[in-house]
Amino acid sequence: MTKRTSAKYKLDRRMGENIWGRAKSPVNRREYGPGQHGQRRKGKLSDFGIQLRAKQKLKGYYGDLTEKQFRRIYSEAERVKGDTGENLIGLLERRLDAVVYRAKFVPTVFAARQFVNHGHVLVNGKRVNIPSYRVKEGDVIEVREKSKQMAMVLEAAGLPERDVPDYLDVDHSKMKASFVRTPNLGDVPFPVMMEPNLVVEFYAKN
Repeated sequence: MTKRTSAKYKLDRRMGENIWGRAKSPVNRREYGPGQHGQRRKGKLSDFGIQLRAKQKLKGYYGDLTEKQFRRIYSEAERVKGDTGENLIGLLERRLDAVVYRAKFVPTVFAARQFVNHGHVLVNGKRVNIPSYRVKEGDVIEVREKSKQMAMVLEAAGLPERDVPDYLDVDHSKMKASFVRTPNLGDVPFPVMMEPNLVVEFYAKN
């Protein structure tokens, strides 16, 4: 098992939730945390602990972003007019790797980051290999012609465990997606409850 794979499964177990809604998640078998003391860690969380957990869960969901990356996105969400929590979700969902994952071009958000990095994705006809690239409304995202027959791509489109959200217009026969609009929290198909308002509280106090 690679370090990346073991890390993402550990995140599921640490949070005690199947964060990505995967059939293979170890939480489906055992809900306690990782490590020899995992079963004894179910104490009552403080307000700080609850807020920290909400931040770690959201940050981890998008491919375990670094704290520096996540903090930068949060700071931008804070500067934009409107609800900071909603803005944060909107900015995260506009990341190219998140769009590739949502469009079901790849099976996991971790695979999406690697897929973009390796140059398999075009935005408006031009190759973009930066996972954090921010798409705009009306942008067309597609899998490069040479990459459309990759086993991972063909398998991902048929995954029953998640649906393509309505803020993307996807044609799997052409492996092409249009980013229709920036979503609100309620539009995003998170398999578990995400609480960006607690993330806002966390950064407001720390």
